[in-house]
Amino acid sequence: MPGFKYDKSRIIRAYPHSSRRSAGFLSFMAEQSSSLVEFKQVTFAYPGAKGDRVILKDISLSVPRGKVTALMGASGGGKTTVLRLIGGQQKATSGDVLFDAQNVGGLGQTELYAARRRMGMLFQFGALFTDLSVFDNVAFPLREHTRLGPELIRDIVLMKLDAVGLRGARELMPSEISGGMARRVALARAIVLDPELIMYDEPFAGLDPISLGTAAQLIRQLNDTLGITSIVVSHDLEETFRIADKVIILANGGIAAQGTPDEVRNSKDPLVHQFVNALSEGPVEFHYPGPDAEADYGLLSRGGQSAAPKAQQPLKGGRP
Repeated sequence: MPGFKYDKSRIIRAYPHSSRRSAGFLSFMAEQSSSLVEFKQVTFAYPGAKGDRVILKDISLSVPRGKVTALMGASGGGKTTVLRLIGGQQKATSGDVLFDAQNVGGLGQTELYAARRRMGMLFQFGALFTDLSVFDNVAFPLREHTRLGPELIRDIVLMKLDAVGLRGARELMPSEISGGMARRVALARAIVLDPELIMYDEPFAGLDPISLGTAAQLIRQLNDTLGITSIVVSHDLEETFRIADKVIILANGGIAAQGTPDEVRNSKDPLVHQFVNALSEGPVEFHYPGPDAEADYGLLSRGGQSAAPKAQQPLKGGRP
């Protein structure tokens, strides 16, 4: 890039990650646990007027360093809750949530903010600031969390945008770019502080096949090139299984299966089999739990006579 000035020492001095300023960084990494994130017998529940609604119950899992780990499962299974627990937005009801051996639930505000600066987050649909340009969206974390000057911020932002193929779109507003481009801008923003962990919440939702394939390829390439750890929450089986090193299936508040994509795909568990093969029949039922149909239509109170509408007959090969 003409006029590009890259001074690694200036970036290291300005970045807040003390572990990255250590002269013995490589030996420090070698001594670390093989897992960047660990859940140890974690239970989480939302309090309610009719009792606590348990989302996660006594789960234990690990996210290996330098790998892409996929969190999958039916809607409402607790996948996004796992991300919130890692980021400290929610606290576990019981158990320990560890990020780099630190118990997230026990961190004070200063320590929690320091831990969050080592994490990147790609929200559903990007969550860009609509009144900021593409450039300013990506520059925002640098301006908030570093002491870098305008020239170096510009160079870093352009590098990150170039990594996702959008350096030429830096002056555009979010309303002027497509959904797939917005997701890539959000990815550039997520990596601009060079985090150790990036969490992706439904990164493929609503994307056309080309944008979806591009997003998946970027996640894999950035993970390997930057040496980071990635957690991907997704319902897209094909692309997620293609890029993931480890897959964890959440169901009924627990872990139904975990392992390599091939191991999960070949699982004999009925719920996992239903999920990975997109079957309509299985442990996850079509009907939401409710009163017995006879009682709901008033058949019992009418002595067996019902004025309830006749049930619609299913179409050939499926439900109505």
